[in-house]
Amino acid sequence: MRLLTFQQNEQTKVGIQEKESVYDLKELIEIFNQHNGENVSIKGDLDFIVVHNEEVMETIEKVWNWAQAKKEDVSQVAHKLENIKVLPPVSRPGKLVCVGNNYMDHCIEQNVEPPKKPMIFSKWPSCIVGPNDVIKLPEDSAQVDYEAELAVVIGEKGKNISEEEALNYVFGYTILNDVSARDIQFEDGQWVRGKSYDTFAPIGPVIVTKDEIEDPHNLEITLELNGEILQDSNTKNLIFNIPYLISYLSKGFTFEPGDIIATGTPHGVGVFRDPQVFLESGDTCKIQIENIGVLENPVR
Repeated sequence: MRLLTFQQNEQTKVGIQEKESVYDLKELIEIFNQHNGENVSIKGDLDFIVVHNEEVMETIEKVWNWAQAKKEDVSQVAHKLENIKVLPPVSRPGKLVCVGNNYMDHCIEQNVEPPKKPMIFSKWPSCIVGPNDVIKLPEDSAQVDYEAELAVVIGEKGKNISEEEALNYVFGYTILNDVSARDIQFEDGQWVRGKSYDTFAPIGPVIVTKDEIEDPHNLEITLELNGEILQDSNTKNLIFNIPYLISYLSKGFTFEPGDIIATGTPHGVGVFRDPQVFLESGDTCKIQIENIGVLENPVR
């Protein structure tokens, strides 16, 4: 299932995407109740659904399976994707955990040894923005860079999680652009400030539930800057895979539903190109991950 958050007529709604159509979940449930004499309901936004997924996803799946067999009955609640504003799928993760140097090709371009253990840092959730939202260039940085990343959305609370059980704690997957002010990042000696300016975490457009992704470690991932492909890799090049990351991190802290792990970026980032490439006002970043979608953002 492809879940998203969208805005229509100044109202924020939860939707289910199917190709170029987005179905309003609340209205789907109302039609389902009318046709089946039931009284099911889902309260809250997509953040709420992720956090309480064990309680609500069974109902959502039941309604969606019914709707797919009743397309004529639900067509009036389907909106063209081009006619709605897609928002960040989630906006209030308790933790936004990032992994550095986690692609072998990214280590090679830096001429550094791959890490023996995951390199971990964080971004503040306040820097999250959605598809088509502007990446704002800060006045005190001249080296703002892009990073295409597969992001994991946690769906279950857990501590000391085994690698064998780790994927059971995943709700789904999305795309994240780990925008980074390189001059600030390297001058500070730690990465949080340089990677947490407002708007530095575009995310979306959807969360694809884990049952839809057969293998998260075999997904094509690309980034285009103004139509030119600058990053082109596959998640099979991850050094530390998702089960290992979840298990490793959970030894130190408890994962909560809604937490996000950004799994790292492949080769091709601007700071290590020759000549270097940094974001400028008027640019457009477009990240595509196989089976998830496209995350596109202008730069100003």
